[in-house]
Amino acid sequence: MSLQLRTVLDLGVVRAGEPEILTGGDSLDVPVRWVHVAELRSLADLLEGGELVLTTGLAFGKSADQAAEYLSGLQTAGAAGVVVEIPPDRPEAAAALETGARLAAEGSSTALPVVRLHRTVRFVEVTEVVHRRIVASQLEQVEKARQVHEVFTMLSLQSAGVQEIVDRTAQLLDAPVVLEDSSHLVVAFAAGAMAAQELLQDWQRRSRAVHVSPETRVAGDERWLQTPVGLGSTQWGRLVLPGVPRAPGEASEAAMVLERAGQALSINRLAERDQAGLAQQAQAGLIHELRSSRSQDEDEALTRASALGLKPSPAYLPLVLHLDSGSAKDPMSMQRKERALLEGLDAVLAATRNSALAAALQTGQVAVLLALPARMLEDGMLERICGDLASRTAPGELVWTAGVGRARTRLADAAAGLDEAAHVAQTASTLSAGANRYFRSTDVRLRGLLALLREDPRAVSFAEAELRGLEAEEDLALLQRFLECGGNKTSLARTGYLSRPTLYSRLQKLESRLGVSLDDPESRTSLHVAVLLRQLQALSPAG
Repeated sequence: MSLQLRTVLDLGVVRAGEPEILTGGDSLDVPVRWVHVAELRSLADLLEGGELVLTTGLAFGKSADQAAEYLSGLQTAGAAGVVVEIPPDRPEAAAALETGARLAAEGSSTALPVVRLHRTVRFVEVTEVVHRRIVASQLEQVEKARQVHEVFTMLSLQSAGVQEIVDRTAQLLDAPVVLEDSSHLVVAFAAGAMAAQELLQDWQRRSRAVHVSPETRVAGDERWLQTPVGLGSTQWGRLVLPGVPRAPGEASEAAMVLERAGQALSINRLAERDQAGLAQQAQAGLIHELRSSRSQDEDEALTRASALGLKPSPAYLPLVLHLDSGSAKDPMSMQRKERALLEGLDAVLAATRNSALAAALQTGQVAVLLALPARMLEDGMLERICGDLASRTAPGELVWTAGVGRARTRLADAAAGLDEAAHVAQTASTLSAGANRYFRSTDVRLRGLLALLREDPRAVSFAEAELRGLEAEEDLALLQRFLECGGNKTSLARTGYLSRPTLYSRLQKLESRLGVSLDDPESRTSLHVAVLLRQLQALSPAG
């Protein structure tokens, strides 16, 4: 931290001279870069700015006009202040200094700090003490910079996540920090002692009012200290310290910490360029928090969601898109599908002017919390979103099934409904292709109940016992089509492109292997339940 003029005047060696502040009492927080002793009338060519000038006033003698000219010249040269030693035995010089200081202050918006010493002091001693303090402060700044460098270097080497870097930055600054993307969406934040709701309230509007700068600087009415995040022309966001410290030394230190944090985030982004976007990561974090904690403060949750782009609405609708893995079962392939589905969903939401939180819920499932302007618009909105999303997907490229939960007025309750929506979507994925764009719990009926029971050992034993005689997949497929046709052999022959004699022969063989009559309604019901269980057991484990 830099040495301030106020601190210099409080030193014992200066107080011994009985200092009196004549002008510039409001500017004593100015940093002192060095101390310069001089008796020349003009120091403009000798000063670089930030110096504290020590003099006995010989440069202006007893002339008030010359004193004003002398002081104005020091201010123009950028001096931090001037200390003039004039003992009581020089009353005319003291009067000239007081009048000159007043005249110089009248012609300037910010008065130069002018201090008179009433007693003689040793300037060499003042210089020695102040310079020792300045050097010590500089060494302290260097040590601080080294520590900050080590912290962020270690975070980079450890491949720390975005939130961890932001949290560490807030700890170093002991102040709230916000990371936003180029769309002014909050992708990570650390509120510190401030309430999250207060920090993020109306964030997008406030952020757009602060011009984005390509360098670290203070901007906006709220005095945001900001630093860009990203390299060169690929800057993708900025790190913000809302409300920069007023003290120059603290402000420069905060800027240094913020810059190093921005560099660490840029490195993190380069290392994670193949992973999901930061905004999606932030949305995933909030969704998981809402699902795991129903007691979370609703106002805070809404404020955070709004900072991520979710519009405040009367109700929120849980929606889950269940992806068909197809022949590719490896996790990387499924992640690419999830990312493609999320990107398509973002495009649809932007095109339809809807807002939502969306993120991967678990492997193969994308969770969505839709802002619902009115409950009567629910079906229309779902039809349009699911329809547009399907039209943007090439046939066979992404196969997904949409499951919908019940709309809720509280965001946390809607997030809890994602489990129901996920169950419906996963169960509906086993249905034959139809005209439905989306499914609710009433659409999956018995299949939905069996999906919940599919891992129960008793249900597994039941299915195995009912289908024990069937070993070939073609036999199981024939039985399934027969049961889906309601036991109607004529309908089955027509849809299965089989002649009736051939079909009757194959069904007789099925009856023989199963040991039951396919004409018996109860037998068909039991077999249908067993076939459904066998289908549902191929799904991923529940939860």
